[in-house]
Amino acid sequence: MITTEELYKVYKNYSLISTDTRNIIPGSVFFALKGPSFNGNIFAKTAIEKGAAFAVIDEEEYQQGPQYLLTDNVLTALQNLSNHHRHQLSIPFLAITGSNGKTTTKELVKNVLSSKFRVLATKGNLNNHIGVPLTILSIQNDIQFAVIEMGANHLQEISSYCIIAEPDYGLITNVGKAHLEGFGGFEGVKKGKGELYEWISRNGKGVFLNIDSGDLSVMAEKNKIENVIRYGTNGETFCKGKLISDQPYLTVEWKCGENSGKIQSQLTGAYNFENILSAVCIGNFFGVGASDIDRAIGSYMPDNSRSQIVKKGSNTIILDAYNANPTSMEAALVNFSKMTGENKIVFLGDMAELGEESVFEHNRILEILSEQKYETVVLVGPVFGSLKNDLNAILFPDSAAAAEWMKKNPVNNRSVLIKGSRSMMMEKILDAID
Repeated sequence: MITTEELYKVYKNYSLISTDTRNIIPGSVFFALKGPSFNGNIFAKTAIEKGAAFAVIDEEEYQQGPQYLLTDNVLTALQNLSNHHRHQLSIPFLAITGSNGKTTTKELVKNVLSSKFRVLATKGNLNNHIGVPLTILSIQNDIQFAVIEMGANHLQEISSYCIIAEPDYGLITNVGKAHLEGFGGFEGVKKGKGELYEWISRNGKGVFLNIDSGDLSVMAEKNKIENVIRYGTNGETFCKGKLISDQPYLTVEWKCGENSGKIQSQLTGAYNFENILSAVCIGNFFGVGASDIDRAIGSYMPDNSRSQIVKKGSNTIILDAYNANPTSMEAALVNFSKMTGENKIVFLGDMAELGEESVFEHNRILEILSEQKYETVVLVGPVFGSLKNDLNAILFPDSAAAAEWMKKNPVNNRSVLIKGSRSMMMEKILDAID
């Protein structure tokens, strides 16, 4: 069995990592990971044939020569290797988690810090038990700052990522009603996300705290964190911010000590204010200039179906279909209700991973909708479809059916909100709008 130290010597000479034979990088090390419906060991030979320098496997029957490196468990080997690499790095590590906004915040923080440092940040949503170690292993000698996004849907997950990444600093964007099924309820969400605070309290250098959040403030105090860098709209803070406008894009003023600025962002939704302010706070803490902070945040354009404003013909679409939970769904509806214009159409897809709270939380969204007046409400998915409503809502079993209806009923001069969980693939509706 190859040891972590021996595997690291291989990695130093072949530092590119592959996990999918469909995208083999010549000269890389292929890790034969397993999943519920696949066994990477089976594809180790294919990886070598396609140009991988080595294949890390954990089933001896697939070892066909010196290029096949046998270990007890491939996933554990990958995680141990990334932690070993982490120990060779003396750069700051910032971990970001939260129920909502963590990817947007990560991108904003990366943009801001890149004004001063060479930054490596999690790509896309590679924020799980495989993505975190892969991100760390992609850090080369020229990198000066690492920003690691951590996603979680059950307890002890964030804790396990902290053991791998050993972050110096931590940020929890917020805690909301996300992944209730896995966490066992909202208290479980707070406990799960709070594992980052626990790590920083014992091993790190500080956390960035939004003091406008009572939940986060209590969680930080409970963990007795010595160095808390506070930001918010009121109280004693390192950074203060003010939301000047949120229609259609956010305008934010801020002040951190002697530094101050004004940001005209390309983000929609008042809920993004706290994401912007966290990036402002982190930038100031690490010595980024005020004008660089304003420019970095102002130039950021959301993509990947996250709070995007899309113009199609005479229609304006708010595409927020990357994911959804009760907290983010309510925030999106509140923001949409404030937008100018009377001809509004709402497409909402089911919210996943809510467990026993699913019916209650979907009914609560229907109650919010009943308090708001929209020209058309379209509900997509089996949960919404099973509930009684007085909205005269149009119901569809899936987004494909909703998209077909949209094609047959074209609209003009409308404002449209599209939101739902990733599994609902609500972006199909966008493609159906002319």
